[in-house]
Amino acid sequence: MITIQCSPGAEMQILPGIPCWSNRMAATPTTYIYSQTIPMTKTEWIAALGLQPHIEGGYFRRTYQSENRIRIDHRHNRHLLTSIFYLLTDDSPVGYFHKNTSDIIHYYHAGAPLTYWIIPPDGNLYTYQLGPEVANGQKLQLLVEGGCWKATILERGEYSLLSEAVAPGFDYRDMEIATATVMQQKFPRLWPQIALYVKES
Repeated sequence: MITIQCSPGAEMQILPGIPCWSNRMAATPTTYIYSQTIPMTKTEWIAALGLQPHIEGGYFRRTYQSENRIRIDHRHNRHLLTSIFYLLTDDSPVGYFHKNTSDIIHYYHAGAPLTYWIIPPDGNLYTYQLGPEVANGQKLQLLVEGGCWKATILERGEYSLLSEAVAPGFDYRDMEIATATVMQQKFPRLWPQIALYVKES
């Protein structure tokens, strides 16, 4: 928080980056208060949210799982819904290609935008950006349907923080981490583009 004190008869100075509500001569002592939020660092986010390294890259913590469960086949059931915080950082900037059985909605919270590379069952590659600049085509929330291969990339900035809601709820048995062998066999045309975002075995 920045406080500016103007003496009687003195003109209030307009400081760079500080909005000025009036530049008239102050008839009486006036205090102008400008409140500015200082962005948290990646280390502060990890500590504040209790995040841990994720197998696909980045950091996460599960924040919710429904007490209700849904049967997905004759032998297995899952939580109706789960949710996590997920963070990519400049020292762990890639969520490597993987595939989930469930639908996942991603919600942007803070930091730089993220680029999503998505390969649905049609075998084509689509890219989207999750971020705050909606006027520039970025999305505040992004749906990735079950059965799609997905990679997430932090291309600039120190971090990006989001949440994910998964339905039916996430279970590691429903997740497949891409391998070079699988992706080259399935998508030989795309392999030169996507190879960098396939996790090494």
